[in-house]
Amino acid sequence: MIKNIVITLILFTLISFNKKDEEKTFSLTVKVTHLRNSKGVVQFALYNKEGSIPDEKYKKYYIKDIAPIKENYSTITFSNLPQGKYAINILHDENKNGKIDKGFILPKEGIGFSNYQSIGIRNRPKFSKASFMLNTNTTKEIKVIYF
Repeated sequence: MIKNIVITLILFTLISFNKKDEEKTFSLTVKVTHLRNSKGVVQFALYNKEGSIPDEKYKKYYIKDIAPIKENYSTITFSNLPQGKYAINILHDENKNGKIDKGFILPKEGIGFSNYQSIGIRNRPKFSKASFMLNTNTTKEIKVIYF
């Protein structure tokens, strides 16, 4: 009898811990406004590791997805994200080729990062500056930067 009670309590405890872990996931909605046109798509890349940004070839991301553009606006929601530090990188991929097209040096298409209002030689994107803590359902608006 006592043995059955102990086993039941252990199972209940294990199930409770699993449910608490499952409940610690959040959604992140990312909005991009003021796109210069409605051509192409917006590529959204989410990062969760130090040193992952910059990532010009999109090889270090945690999750990447695309969304259509309507009236110079695009949005996407990432669901079931564990609590942690994240950074966002967006690309206004006007020709839908999945990469940053460049002129001589600078991108021809719009780019943006969480926590950045401008990008330059002294303000290069990096994870430590672009990152934020995700511990609740969150919405972030990213400014698109055209050169």
